[in-house]
Amino acid sequence: MSTARESTDFVETLLSVWRQALVDGAPAVKIGRKSYNVRKTAKRGLRQVDFELDGEALRGLEQNPETQSRWAQMARDGAKIMQFLSGGRYVANVADGKATLYQSSKTSAAAGGRGKKG
Repeated sequence: MSTARESTDFVETLLSVWRQALVDGAPAVKIGRKSYNVRKTAKRGLRQVDFELDGEALRGLEQNPETQSRWAQMARDGAKIMQFLSGGRYVANVADGKATLYQSSKTSAAAGGRGKKG
C-alpha cells in the first residue's frame, strides 16, 4: 500500500528543497507557485525551511555535523544533508542528492522494526 510520502512527487519535492537550500544556497525555496524563506537556526546557524506539501507541514533542517549519527559523520566529511520533519518526527532525509524515507512507527512495528532513523 503506497502512501503520499512514498510518491515520486514527495521525493522530488524533497530533492528540490535540498538542492535549492543547500546546494544553490538560495535565500528561499520555490515549490510550485509558493516561496518559503530559508532561515538559520539561532544556536548552530544551520539552514532550515518550513514548507507545506499536500496540506502537510514539513521542515527541512540541515544536518548538524556535531552529533554522533552516521549522517553527522557524512556531513563532517563534506556531504550536504538535510533532514525532513513532520509533526516533530523525522520522516526523510536527502544526502548528496539521494533521498531516504524513514519508516513510520506503525509501519515499522508491523514489520518488526523499531522505526528509528539511522
